[in-house]
Amino acid sequence: MTTDICAPEPIPLYRPMVEAEEVSAGSAALAAGWLGMGRTVMAFEEAVHGAIGGGSRAVVAVSTGHAALHLAMLTTGAGPGSEVIVPAFTHLADVQAIIATGAEPVFCDIDPLTLCIDLDRAAELIGPATRALVLMDYGPHLCDHTAAAALAEERGVRIVHDAAHAFGSAYQGRPVGSFSDVCVFSFDPVKALTAIDAGIVVVRDEIEMHRLRHLRLLGSDQPVEAIYRNEKTWDYDAVDIGYRYHLSNVHAAVGLAQIGKVDQIRAARQAACRRYQERLKTVDGVQLPPSDFDEVNPFLYYVRVDPAVRDDLREHLADRGIGTGIHWRPAHLHTRFREFRQGPLHVTEQVGEEIISLPLHSDMSAEVVDRVCDEMAAYFRGRVRPWAEYPGVDCSAASAG
Repeated sequence: MTTDICAPEPIPLYRPMVEAEEVSAGSAALAAGWLGMGRTVMAFEEAVHGAIGGGSRAVVAVSTGHAALHLAMLTTGAGPGSEVIVPAFTHLADVQAIIATGAEPVFCDIDPLTLCIDLDRAAELIGPATRALVLMDYGPHLCDHTAAAALAEERGVRIVHDAAHAFGSAYQGRPVGSFSDVCVFSFDPVKALTAIDAGIVVVRDEIEMHRLRHLRLLGSDQPVEAIYRNEKTWDYDAVDIGYRYHLSNVHAAVGLAQIGKVDQIRAARQAACRRYQERLKTVDGVQLPPSDFDEVNPFLYYVRVDPAVRDDLREHLADRGIGTGIHWRPAHLHTRFREFRQGPLHVTEQVGEEIISLPLHSDMSAEVVDRVCDEMAAYFRGRVRPWAEYPGVDCSAASAG
């Protein structure tokens, strides 16, 4: 097997920003010897609460973003005999979290500009069995949370705000997490901020917080005050259904280090997205996201292209070491989910055929963005750029050999 020594370094779709601070934090948590949930988890919850300006709202850390979604659905009272309206253009985690409660998802279309839920379509789908409405912020776009809150109040349903893409973002000047009914964050391996894996549920009051604390610990009433001192307790009772959803100190330590960099991470990702916008705006055949990126901490950067060329374009980029993704195949097209109720989904199905995610990292240089953009432009000009044309790649030695 031979390797092209002139090929530039690959550009993955995702790359977490793991630096000395994260390594040191994780090592210290390991060295402390208390690997389960403990005082570092409490510190992580407090840091999240401070970062979102949580005020009277309560923050509960759990093992994954999906665990957070599941507990959020339970908080709304979703269960057998009820429905939860969810955009069909969403991650499988939202749909599986609904099903896990015993409720049924109802698939709703999205707005063609923001790719967030179409609230007019959602209003048409609300019925007697509707318990909750899922709002998912997508990429650089936030939902119309003002209109959604008014709709929910008018129709007597609760909101689960899936802000997995939006930690560190703001809506009309208010930090995401500070205003929603029930809000969920993900700190999984590929998010803008990572804790290796973790989820956060933000709820309105201490009553909901105490129930979530029971649910994440197998339904037990173990005193959190002792746990947050890194102490094990044995005198407890099972007071509710429950799940093994607690977060470890090691994950929380990495998350704490990341939260300390949220301003740096947001600025870097905004800069990369703005450079994509500037470089790609003249490329015929590419539709850009309508965003100025001013208030958001973007998890992904996407473009839309003609479905007839999407696979070929992705192959072209892959051949040049550039990773891409598809966020997402619409949920209602998955085999397991085809049985559930749905409204008209024309926008969702169109976007699902057009969307491509381009690489976006929290420490992405202008040169890396430019390389992606150059290859996008080269593809749409119908020209393949040879390795030797890359600036800074010296192929003379290889050629001479």
